[in-house]
Amino acid sequence: MPMKHIPLRTTGTAVLALLALGLSACSGMTQQEKNTAIGAGVGAIGGSILTGGSTAGTVGGAAVGGVIGHEVNKK
Repeated sequence: MPMKHIPLRTTGTAVLALLALGLSACSGMTQQEKNTAIGAGVGAIGGSILTGGSTAGTVGGAAVGGVIGHEVNKK
């Protein structure tokens, strides 16, 4: 039985919704930790979209986004 293709827009919307729910549970995090988590989430979405949903693109995007988020406003 062939798998049904899920549009990237639907996948991105679902990931954003899960990210928002996940971040609401992180009230005890420092600003730098929040920036890292947000960067990883945005990077994962971007990597997924740019590579057509590949696992390597999603993980790579999350890693790059996490590093960038970690460095934002670093003192």
